[in-house]
Amino acid sequence: MANDKILLVEDDQNFGDVLKSYLEMHDYDVILESDGDAGLKAYQKGQFDLCIFDVMMPKKDGFTLAKEIRERDTEMPIIFLTAKTLKEDILAGFKIGADDYITKPFNSEELLLRIQAILKRSQQKPDPEDDIKEFELGKFHFNYPLRILTYQADNGDEIKEKLSPKEAHLLRLFCLKKNDVLPRSEALTRIWGEDNYFTARSMDVFVTKLRKYLKLDSNIEIVNIHGNGFQLLVVDEVEEADS
Repeated sequence: MANDKILLVEDDQNFGDVLKSYLEMHDYDVILESDGDAGLKAYQKGQFDLCIFDVMMPKKDGFTLAKEIRERDTEMPIIFLTAKTLKEDILAGFKIGADDYITKPFNSEELLLRIQAILKRSQQKPDPEDDIKEFELGKFHFNYPLRILTYQADNGDEIKEKLSPKEAHLLRLFCLKKNDVLPRSEALTRIWGEDNYFTARSMDVFVTKLRKYLKLDSNIEIVNIHGNGFQLLVVDEVEEADS
């Protein structure tokens, strides 16, 4: 079986060489580039299982590089490495679609475990629930594979929104748990891979975005369940169930 292939883009040559050697010792095939432009060219030429990008780099920073790759591949796992510890920077990374964000200096074994977890999640067998591709939600129709949320107005007009991968994944979980509680820990583990402060704040950003899309239908609401998670309520269906 071929080794998992990693694209490592790091402008500190010494650090990059050490990290590349460490990952190769653990049976990963690593391509190392030293700036964002070279990283994008390497990505376009090869087939990779995971990307690790430094944030502050010459020519093209890690965030810009990740955005350009996300335009080509919405599922590619991406980890950011950075010395920047501001919450705003970390949240910016997650908004781009990062799978993880690790601040320097870090423990090499911790990075290795995070890589293993992300690769395991990205390569796992499909969930049986994946057979459910489309959902009816009040006046909305949600096509999960296409990530299109369509509002069907009473006058026949349609308003379409193209969701990001994480928005679509989160809305799908809400639809599968419609009128039931979606535990925060379950959503964080299934979408972000772990439950911590930063992934929880990132999830809050995406919940706010979904609320903005769904407010066109006054019978739909995402409510906070204190200490547990969230609940996607469709008022008409709840009233029918109670009657």
